[in-house]
Amino acid sequence: MKKFFAQTYLWLLLALLYAPILIIGVFSFTEAKVLGNWTGFSTKLYTSLFAGGVRHSLIDAIENTLTIALIAAAVSTILGSIAAIGIHNMRGRRRQAIFFLNNVPMLNPDIITGISLFLLFISLGISQGYMTVVLAHIAFCTPYVVLSVMPRLQQMNPNIYEAALDLGATPFQALRKVIIPEIRPGMISGFILAFTLSIDDFAVTIFTIGNEGLETLSTFIYADARKGGLTPELRPLSTIIFVTVLILLIIINVRSRRAARKQENI
Repeated sequence: MKKFFAQTYLWLLLALLYAPILIIGVFSFTEAKVLGNWTGFSTKLYTSLFAGGVRHSLIDAIENTLTIALIAAAVSTILGSIAAIGIHNMRGRRRQAIFFLNNVPMLNPDIITGISLFLLFISLGISQGYMTVVLAHIAFCTPYVVLSVMPRLQQMNPNIYEAALDLGATPFQALRKVIIPEIRPGMISGFILAFTLSIDDFAVTIFTIGNEGLETLSTFIYADARKGGLTPELRPLSTIIFVTVLILLIIINVRSRRAARKQENI
Protein backbone atom coordinates (compact mmCIF):
# COMPACT_ATOMS: atom_id res chain seq x y z
CA MET A 1 0.00 0.00 0.00
CA LYS A 2 2.87 2.37 0.77
CA LYS A 3 4.35 1.74 -2.65
CA PHE A 4 0.95 2.26 -4.31
CA PHE A 5 0.32 5.57 -2.54
CA ALA A 6 3.88 6.72 -3.25
CA GLN A 7 3.53 6.00 -6.97
CA THR A 8 0.07 7.57 -7.06
CA TYR A 9 1.39 10.71 -5.39
CA LEU A 10 4.32 10.85 -7.83
CA TRP A 11 2.12 10.50 -10.93
CA LEU A 12 -0.36 13.04 -9.55
CA LEU A 13 2.46 15.52 -8.96
CA LEU A 14 3.83 14.96 -12.48
CA ALA A 15 0.34 15.41 -13.93
CA LEU A 16 -0.09 18.73 -12.10
CA LEU A 17 3.29 19.91 -13.36
CA TYR A 18 3.02 18.84 -17.00
CA ALA A 19 -0.72 19.08 -17.70
CA PRO A 20 -0.61 22.88 -18.26
CA ILE A 21 2.35 22.49 -20.63
CA LEU A 22 0.54 19.73 -22.50
CA ILE A 23 -2.61 21.88 -22.79
CA ILE A 24 -0.61 24.81 -24.17
CA GLY A 25 1.10 22.48 -26.66
CA VAL A 26 -2.19 21.03 -27.87
CA PHE A 27 -3.93 24.40 -28.26
CA SER A 28 -0.93 25.86 -30.07
CA PHE A 29 -2.16 23.91 -33.11
CA THR A 30 -5.42 25.80 -33.45
CA GLU A 31 -6.33 29.34 -34.55
CA ALA A 32 -8.51 30.12 -31.52
CA LYS A 33 -7.48 33.29 -29.73
CA VAL A 34 -8.86 32.02 -26.42
CA LEU A 35 -7.09 29.09 -24.77
CA GLY A 36 -9.45 26.14 -24.47
CA ASN A 37 -11.46 26.91 -27.57
CA TRP A 38 -10.58 24.31 -30.24
CA THR A 39 -11.47 25.46 -33.75
CA GLY A 40 -9.69 22.74 -35.71
CA PHE A 41 -6.11 21.77 -36.38
CA SER A 42 -3.98 24.59 -37.78
CA THR A 43 -0.38 25.78 -37.78
CA LYS A 44 -1.36 29.41 -38.36
CA LEU A 45 -0.06 30.54 -34.96
CA TYR A 46 3.38 29.07 -35.73
CA THR A 47 3.37 30.77 -39.13
CA SER A 48 2.36 34.07 -37.55
CA LEU A 49 5.06 33.71 -34.89
CA PHE A 50 7.89 33.29 -37.40
CA ALA A 51 6.48 35.52 -40.13
CA GLY A 52 6.18 38.50 -37.82
CA GLY A 53 3.26 40.46 -39.20
CA VAL A 54 1.52 42.38 -36.43
CA ARG A 55 3.67 40.63 -33.80
CA HIS A 56 6.89 42.61 -34.29
CA SER A 57 6.98 43.53 -30.60
CA LEU A 58 6.94 39.84 -29.62
CA ILE A 59 9.76 39.03 -32.06
CA ASP A 60 11.78 41.97 -30.70
CA ALA A 61 11.20 40.75 -27.15
CA ILE A 62 12.42 37.27 -28.10
CA GLU A 63 15.54 38.68 -29.77
CA ASN A 64 16.31 40.88 -26.76
CA THR A 65 15.81 37.95 -24.40
CA LEU A 66 18.12 35.63 -26.34
CA THR A 67 20.88 38.19 -26.87
CA ILE A 68 20.84 39.27 -23.23
CA ALA A 69 20.85 35.65 -22.09
CA LEU A 70 23.77 34.71 -24.37
CA ILE A 71 25.88 37.70 -23.31
CA ALA A 72 25.08 37.25 -19.62
CA ALA A 73 25.71 33.50 -19.73
CA ALA A 74 29.03 33.86 -21.58
CA VAL A 75 30.39 36.61 -19.31
CA SER A 76 29.14 34.98 -16.09
CA THR A 77 30.68 31.66 -17.16
CA ILE A 78 34.09 33.33 -17.55
CA LEU A 79 33.83 35.33 -14.33
CA GLY A 80 32.33 32.43 -12.37
CA SER A 81 35.02 29.99 -13.51
CA ILE A 82 37.81 32.40 -12.54
CA ALA A 83 36.14 33.07 -9.20
CA ALA A 84 35.71 29.34 -8.54
CA ILE A 85 39.42 28.72 -9.20
CA GLY A 86 40.32 31.56 -6.84
CA ILE A 87 38.01 30.31 -4.09
CA HIS A 88 39.29 26.76 -4.53
CA ASN A 89 42.88 27.90 -3.98
CA MET A 90 41.99 29.66 -0.72
CA ARG A 91 42.37 27.92 2.60
CA GLY A 92 40.69 27.95 6.00
CA ARG A 93 38.07 30.39 7.15
CA ARG A 94 38.75 32.81 4.32
CA ARG A 95 37.62 30.21 1.79
CA GLN A 96 34.50 29.41 3.81
CA ALA A 97 33.65 33.11 4.18
CA ILE A 98 33.99 33.84 0.44
CA PHE A 99 32.01 30.73 -0.48
CA PHE A 100 29.29 31.78 1.98
CA LEU A 101 29.15 35.25 0.41
CA ASN A 102 28.83 33.62 -3.01
CA ASN A 103 25.79 31.66 -1.82
CA VAL A 104 23.99 34.70 -0.39
CA PRO A 105 22.80 36.10 -3.78
CA MET A 106 21.31 32.71 -4.67
CA LEU A 107 19.34 32.57 -1.41
CA ASN A 108 18.38 36.24 -1.61
CA PRO A 109 14.87 36.84 -3.06
CA ASP A 110 14.98 38.10 -6.64
CA ILE A 111 12.88 41.13 -5.81
CA ILE A 112 15.46 42.26 -3.22
CA THR A 113 18.25 41.79 -5.78
CA GLY A 114 16.25 43.78 -8.35
CA ILE A 115 15.57 46.65 -5.95
CA SER A 116 19.22 46.72 -4.83
CA LEU A 117 20.51 46.91 -8.39
CA PHE A 118 17.88 49.52 -9.24
CA LEU A 119 19.05 51.74 -6.37
CA LEU A 120 22.69 51.12 -7.31
CA PHE A 121 22.21 52.26 -10.89
CA ILE A 122 20.19 55.28 -9.74
CA SER A 123 22.85 56.31 -7.21
CA LEU A 124 25.59 56.00 -9.84
CA GLY A 125 23.58 58.03 -12.34
CA ILE A 126 23.49 55.19 -14.90
CA SER A 127 20.55 55.41 -17.29
CA GLN A 128 18.65 52.15 -17.30
CA GLY A 129 18.28 50.14 -20.47
CA TYR A 130 19.88 47.27 -22.34
CA MET A 131 23.27 47.56 -20.62
CA THR A 132 21.86 47.66 -17.09
CA VAL A 133 19.78 44.54 -17.75
CA VAL A 134 22.87 42.71 -19.04
CA LEU A 135 24.92 43.78 -16.01
CA ALA A 136 22.14 42.75 -13.64
CA HIS A 137 21.83 39.32 -15.26
CA ILE A 138 25.60 38.81 -15.08
CA ALA A 139 25.51 39.74 -11.39
CA PHE A 140 22.89 37.16 -10.37
CA CYS A 141 24.05 34.41 -12.77
CA THR A 142 27.73 34.38 -11.78
CA PRO A 143 27.23 32.72 -8.34
CA TYR A 144 25.41 29.82 -10.00
CA VAL A 145 28.37 29.28 -12.33
CA VAL A 146 30.70 29.23 -9.31
CA LEU A 147 28.50 26.60 -7.70
CA SER A 148 28.60 24.50 -10.90
CA VAL A 149 32.38 24.68 -11.34
CA MET A 150 33.44 24.10 -7.71
CA PRO A 151 32.64 20.33 -7.63
CA ARG A 152 34.82 19.77 -10.71
CA LEU A 153 37.72 21.57 -9.04
CA GLN A 154 37.29 19.50 -5.89
CA GLN A 155 37.39 16.28 -7.93
CA MET A 156 40.51 17.35 -9.84
CA ASN A 157 43.90 16.03 -8.78
CA PRO A 158 45.83 19.11 -7.54
CA ASN A 159 49.17 17.53 -8.48
CA ILE A 160 48.35 17.80 -12.22
CA TYR A 161 48.68 21.58 -12.20
CA GLU A 162 51.94 21.47 -10.24
CA ALA A 163 53.29 18.79 -12.58
CA ALA A 164 52.57 21.03 -15.56
CA LEU A 165 54.52 23.86 -13.93
CA ASP A 166 57.43 21.53 -13.17
CA LEU A 167 57.52 20.45 -16.83
CA GLY A 168 58.03 24.04 -17.96
CA ALA A 169 54.50 25.30 -18.57
CA THR A 170 53.65 28.86 -17.61
CA PRO A 171 50.74 29.43 -15.19
CA PHE A 172 48.56 30.57 -18.08
CA GLN A 173 49.47 27.51 -20.17
CA ALA A 174 48.74 25.23 -17.20
CA LEU A 175 45.41 26.99 -16.73
CA ARG A 176 44.48 26.64 -20.41
CA LYS A 177 45.71 23.09 -21.00
CA VAL A 178 45.18 21.45 -17.59
CA ILE A 179 42.60 23.18 -15.42
CA ILE A 180 40.09 24.32 -18.07
CA PRO A 181 39.77 20.84 -19.68
CA GLU A 182 39.14 19.41 -16.21
CA ILE A 183 36.42 21.90 -15.30
CA ARG A 184 34.88 22.19 -18.79
CA PRO A 185 31.81 20.03 -17.91
CA GLY A 186 31.10 22.31 -14.96
CA MET A 187 31.54 25.39 -17.14
CA ILE A 188 29.08 24.00 -19.71
CA SER A 189 26.56 23.20 -16.98
CA GLY A 190 27.03 26.68 -15.52
CA PHE A 191 26.56 28.30 -18.94
CA ILE A 192 23.32 26.40 -19.56
CA LEU A 193 22.06 27.22 -16.07
CA ALA A 194 22.93 30.91 -16.44
CA PHE A 195 21.29 31.02 -19.88
CA THR A 196 18.11 29.45 -18.51
CA LEU A 197 18.00 31.73 -15.47
CA SER A 198 18.46 34.81 -17.64
CA ILE A 199 15.60 33.83 -19.95
CA ASP A 200 13.35 33.02 -17.01
CA ASP A 201 14.09 36.12 -14.92
CA PHE A 202 11.42 38.77 -14.39
CA ALA A 203 11.88 40.42 -10.99
CA VAL A 204 15.42 41.67 -11.60
CA THR A 205 14.66 42.65 -15.22
CA ILE A 206 11.58 44.72 -14.42
CA PHE A 207 13.58 46.88 -11.97
CA THR A 208 16.56 47.45 -14.30
CA ILE A 209 14.93 47.68 -17.73
CA GLY A 210 14.16 51.41 -17.56
CA ASN A 211 11.65 53.36 -19.64
CA GLU A 212 13.35 53.31 -23.04
CA GLY A 213 10.88 50.83 -24.54
CA LEU A 214 13.12 47.78 -24.15
CA GLU A 215 11.18 44.55 -23.61
CA THR A 216 12.18 41.01 -22.85
CA LEU A 217 9.94 37.97 -23.10
CA SER A 218 9.05 38.02 -19.40
CA THR A 219 8.17 41.73 -19.36
CA PHE A 220 6.23 41.35 -22.63
CA ILE A 221 4.11 38.54 -21.15
CA TYR A 222 3.54 40.58 -17.98
CA ALA A 223 2.41 43.65 -19.92
CA ASP A 224 0.29 41.48 -22.22
CA ALA A 225 -1.42 39.80 -19.26
CA ARG A 226 -2.25 43.17 -17.69
CA LYS A 227 -4.19 44.08 -20.84
CA GLY A 228 -6.67 41.29 -20.07
CA GLY A 229 -5.33 38.43 -22.19
CA LEU A 230 -2.29 36.76 -23.69
CA THR A 231 -1.12 36.94 -27.29
CA PRO A 232 -2.05 33.62 -28.99
CA GLU A 233 1.46 33.34 -30.48
CA LEU A 234 2.78 32.81 -26.96
CA ARG A 235 1.34 29.28 -27.05
CA PRO A 236 3.55 28.03 -29.93
CA LEU A 237 6.49 29.97 -28.49
CA SER A 238 6.09 28.26 -25.11
CA THR A 239 5.82 24.88 -26.84
CA ILE A 240 8.99 25.48 -28.84
CA ILE A 241 10.93 26.56 -25.73
CA PHE A 242 9.75 23.51 -23.77
CA VAL A 243 10.61 21.06 -26.57
CA THR A 244 14.04 22.69 -27.06
CA VAL A 245 14.89 22.48 -23.36
CA LEU A 246 13.65 18.87 -23.26
CA ILE A 247 15.87 17.90 -26.21
CA LEU A 248 18.89 19.62 -24.61
CA LEU A 249 18.31 17.77 -21.33
CA ILE A 250 18.05 14.44 -23.15
CA ILE A 251 21.29 15.11 -25.05
CA ILE A 252 23.11 16.14 -21.86
CA ASN A 253 21.90 13.05 -19.98
CA VAL A 254 22.85 10.72 -22.83
CA ARG A 255 26.34 12.23 -23.04
CA SER A 256 26.76 12.00 -19.26
CA ARG A 257 25.81 8.33 -19.29
CA ARG A 258 28.21 7.59 -22.15
CA ALA A 259 31.02 9.40 -20.35
CA ALA A 260 30.27 7.47 -17.14
CA ARG A 261 30.34 4.17 -19.03
CA LYS A 262 33.67 5.02 -20.64
CA GLN A 263 35.16 5.79 -17.24
CA GLU A 264 33.83 2.51 -15.84
CA ASN A 265 35.35 0.59 -18.76
CA ILE A 266 38.68 2.31 -18.22
